[in-house]
Amino acid sequence: MEGSLRCSANYVPLTPISFLERAAVVYRHRCSVVSGQVTYTWEQTHQRCIKLASSISQLAIGLSPPDVVAVLAPNVPAMYELHFAVPMSGAVLCTLNTRHDSAMVSLLLKHSEAKLLFVDYQLLDIARGALQILSKTTTKLPPLVLISECGHPSPLTPPFGILLYEDFIAKGDLRFRVRKPKDEWDPISLNYTSGTTSNPKGVIYSHRGAYLNSLATVLLNEMGSMPVYLWCVPMFHCNGWCLPWGIAAQGGTNVCQRSVTAQGIFDNIFRHKVTHMGGAPTVLNMIINSPAEVRKPLPGKVAVMTGAAPPPPDVIFRMEELGFVVTHSYGLTETYGPGTICTWKPEWENLSRDAQAKLKARQGVPHVGLEELDVKDPRTMESVPADAKTIGEVMFRGNTVMNGYLKDLKATQDAFKGGWFWSGDLGVKHPDGYIELKDRSKDIIISGGENISTIELEGVIFGHPAVLEAAVVGRPDDYWGETPCAFVKLKEGCSATAEEIIQFCQTRLPRFMAPRTVVFADLPKTSTGKTQKFVLREKAKAMGSLTKKNTSRL
Repeated sequence: MEGSLRCSANYVPLTPISFLERAAVVYRHRCSVVSGQVTYTWEQTHQRCIKLASSISQLAIGLSPPDVVAVLAPNVPAMYELHFAVPMSGAVLCTLNTRHDSAMVSLLLKHSEAKLLFVDYQLLDIARGALQILSKTTTKLPPLVLISECGHPSPLTPPFGILLYEDFIAKGDLRFRVRKPKDEWDPISLNYTSGTTSNPKGVIYSHRGAYLNSLATVLLNEMGSMPVYLWCVPMFHCNGWCLPWGIAAQGGTNVCQRSVTAQGIFDNIFRHKVTHMGGAPTVLNMIINSPAEVRKPLPGKVAVMTGAAPPPPDVIFRMEELGFVVTHSYGLTETYGPGTICTWKPEWENLSRDAQAKLKARQGVPHVGLEELDVKDPRTMESVPADAKTIGEVMFRGNTVMNGYLKDLKATQDAFKGGWFWSGDLGVKHPDGYIELKDRSKDIIISGGENISTIELEGVIFGHPAVLEAAVVGRPDDYWGETPCAFVKLKEGCSATAEEIIQFCQTRLPRFMAPRTVVFADLPKTSTGKTQKFVLREKAKAMGSLTKKNTSRL
């Protein structure tokens, strides 16, 4: 339009780095990070990040976008600082899963071509093992920077060839000129998918997407100014659902904890007057099944955002009995974590608690940073009817969808067919526009021509008073094609038989949906709380068929 002039006065590339710079002024003396007895203010965090960025740029001579800096650490203050310091240096942050072994870490370091590796002292052996493997195929290994226990003195003589994190900061220059993106679509981080296959994909996030999703996640959590956030979501997973950046935007306090336990959660909530936290349903399950002596009364409202896997309604109901307020969000690594929100409607307040819990278990509607969310027929790309019955694939479109998969253009093109991101999740659309997942496309069970939602069946099994955890997969069958096989972990001190679980389901679901097999065992998990169903499918496959060919219908 005539008269418009795009210039530095009215156009600045979006980047979450700006959240830290603002927090250092507006919330200068407010607590930014707390870990045990150690606390920092936003002014201190800003200065530490500048000096850290300075040292990163000095060490990695020739470092230039899109060079990668990797981190292998739990939710400690250094992990939080690196979410700002690495992009401030002009590099791309790659946070590695802390449960990976040396072989997988080596694979990801090689794929990402990381130029520098920060590692927590508890994971040093894993990192060393990874570099030893990597040394067999390359002579240029990334230098190691060791992160010591926060608040404890660093070793006077660090292991040979290893730098110390606090020394790294101390040597940095506070006058360092922070490197911001010239194009907001430039990469800010690299996140590898959860590792349910042997070769996780490298998902590229942009400064723009991270900025927008950070603000959207703050809104999802209904965070006002200066929230107190307890870290239960791993920061390595989708960059902690973008909340390391989002909490800085609101001048909040990050309560860090090295490991997640029920006692640690209640102690931190009570001590720091936590207002917000997040976690997969496994974390919620840990809370509701914690022993009475561990629990403490909540000092106020604690808002909990859950995601990573659909939460069973019974888990939501029992969390709210303890005083937590649960909000369900849904997304994938490719959508920067949370992409949808089950926005609560006032008219639902008059429903029964059970009905409310079932509504809260829906995946909901797109958040404000996402352009569109739909459930489509993958063959025609037409939207499915909003009848809560017709199953289609959940698809996303908008600025908070990844740039693509690192070094895998074909996989990127396949994921973006038809101008939408294909999630691989199957769901339905309700008349009010809310979506509800039914399964992953690879997890849906087709038995005798009938579709069985493992999510729906798992939700029913969770309702059994003796059940702690449950996961359902298809067991190959010569006659039915597949039959539901439930893997169940019971609560400590409780007992139940397979027949009891089956009958419990048969009285609450159509008979064909009830499990035909129940196996009592611990469930294999990823570090983000997702059950590794591919492991369970192999176990079910090894059991063989329940029925034989040419048998009559049971």
